[in-house]
Amino acid sequence: MEQFVDRDIELDQLTDCYESETADFVVIYGRRRLGKSELIRQSISDRDDAVYYQAVESTAQNQLEQFVDTATAQFPSLRNVRRDWEALLEALGEDDAVVVIDEFPFLIEEDESLPSRIQRVWDMKLQETGMTLILVGSSISVMEDKVLSGSAPLYGRRTATIDLKPLDVTDTRQFFPDYDPETAITAWSIYGGTPYYLQTIDPNQPLGTNVQQGILSERGLLYSEPEFLLRTELRQPNTYFSILRALAHGQRTPNEIAGMAGVESGSLSTYLQKLRRLRLVERHIPVTESPTASKRGRYRTAAPLFRFWFRFVYGNQDQLRMLDDDAYDELVAPELADYVSPLFERLCQQALPDLIDRQFRDVGQWWFKEHELDVLGLTADGLVAGECKFTSQPVSEGVLADLERTASEVRWPEGPTNREPLYALFSRSGYTDDLKNVADTRDDVRLFELSDLITSSGNS
Repeated sequence: MEQFVDRDIELDQLTDCYESETADFVVIYGRRRLGKSELIRQSISDRDDAVYYQAVESTAQNQLEQFVDTATAQFPSLRNVRRDWEALLEALGEDDAVVVIDEFPFLIEEDESLPSRIQRVWDMKLQETGMTLILVGSSISVMEDKVLSGSAPLYGRRTATIDLKPLDVTDTRQFFPDYDPETAITAWSIYGGTPYYLQTIDPNQPLGTNVQQGILSERGLLYSEPEFLLRTELRQPNTYFSILRALAHGQRTPNEIAGMAGVESGSLSTYLQKLRRLRLVERHIPVTESPTASKRGRYRTAAPLFRFWFRFVYGNQDQLRMLDDDAYDELVAPELADYVSPLFERLCQQALPDLIDRQFRDVGQWWFKEHELDVLGLTADGLVAGECKFTSQPVSEGVLADLERTASEVRWPEGPTNREPLYALFSRSGYTDDLKNVADTRDDVRLFELSDLITSSGNS
């Protein structure tokens, strides 16, 4: 059964377009498997004025004929219209139809003139109608270059854009409602917020069983998923595989990544740029620095499933085969806390603005030389410095002392200089009595449990 979660804002936005009396041109894009097609299907499920055409890789002529077949099922009068995109769209505009072209990049591959022709019929005819035209695409680079960029023929025509993002950790819980907070956070750290991946989880089975059967087993639905998607997007994926493997094993700086991946430093940035464009990798900088000026960027995998796959599956396929049903217990379980830890830090950063009542300008990580903070929030009232511990031991007073020392190294010239930082600690395994007593007597120390992270409204 396909489960549809959240997306209320996007559904409302689409409904508003359908029901407005003016013409709307909507672009929907985002990484594969995020549920763009399902969002559209949900939005038009009870409409009889909608044409939903899913483009396929085929000749331009075949694509046009399939569109006509789809459209005439809803609007029989189209049978008398010339077999031409402009004429067909014009006729649909006269009926104020909702027209969805899913996987639009497949059409452009076969007919590069199509965006110009859609632009022409939009300018001359459609913008005076009540039509809604929706172009959907998973190839982010094609959608950006051919539809959204300033040099694209359709630039400036769209009335709405939906850049679909992964679900957050709170929404993902609907796929495994009975998992406890630690298991839920671990599941998010493996599957991320991609509905297609989350739907492979059987909520009645332990997480380890799901990972074993769905990701580590050759028969699993996700066993080859990252490799399949990369081969779809990239002509020569092997170098990209090596870079993603280095990132999954904790390499963060360009030198570290190049060293482990065996890629020349000079050419690394080209590969990283491509992976960033596919939204598989992201660059982040110390939160106190300017994104455009900072030279101290680090890189990390943006999609948790890719990070998990390149850490535990890629290059280990023979071992997984030999271990069979014991692969999760032997390979994954011993390293799981170490694997989850960096993603736990990201969750803490995301949740901070909901857990602490301040106006945040930005939240992220901070590092300088040997000093590093897992969480640093910048507010008009001063800094909020945080430490995250996804360990099996309760957090002690010593961790707070270290946090205070590190926070004193932060330089943020825009902030108030006379305000002491607020300290936030996040722990998987609770806190020692000593630290709880300290927190009780000080109003600048806050202690958070795992359950706080997955119930905070900022993750929704």
